[in-house]
Amino acid sequence: MSTLAQDVVNLLCQKGLTLGVVESATGGLISHLITNVPGSSNCYLGSITSYSNQAKISIVGVSEESIDRHGAVSPQVAEEMAQGGRLVLAADICVADTGIAGPSGATPEKPVGLFYIGLSHKGGTFSRKHVFTGSREENKHHAAETALSWVKEYLESQ
Repeated sequence: MSTLAQDVVNLLCQKGLTLGVVESATGGLISHLITNVPGSSNCYLGSITSYSNQAKISIVGVSEESIDRHGAVSPQVAEEMAQGGRLVLAADICVADTGIAGPSGATPEKPVGLFYIGLSHKGGTFSRKHVFTGSREENKHHAAETALSWVKEYLESQ
């Protein structure tokens, strides 16, 4: 995964773009991976770990109505986290995650391993659904890797 983070940092710096991160279920893992890359301070602005719903609302700007209507683990909330983080951090690109890492917290509609990744950039704000099957730690790592892969995919398309 360090190669993936290195690729993201290299692409950001080459393109003169900045990245921000808003994490929930990954708990800072995406930020950890990025900041392990030497030179990441040239393009990485920082992160917000908004683990609680209150932090999502008060710090990131997620709508309380979105959480009430769709739940914290939803495409709507992932998109609002990415969009809000992009504004708060003044970043060109912001990636966000919300999910159920496990082993508890699941519902019949939302299984353990369900994550939504949000991505906001000049072209808009989007989300993708993923369901990972592993332990809590494995699910967090899969989500972090998936988020970084999407950032890399976006950067390569620019």
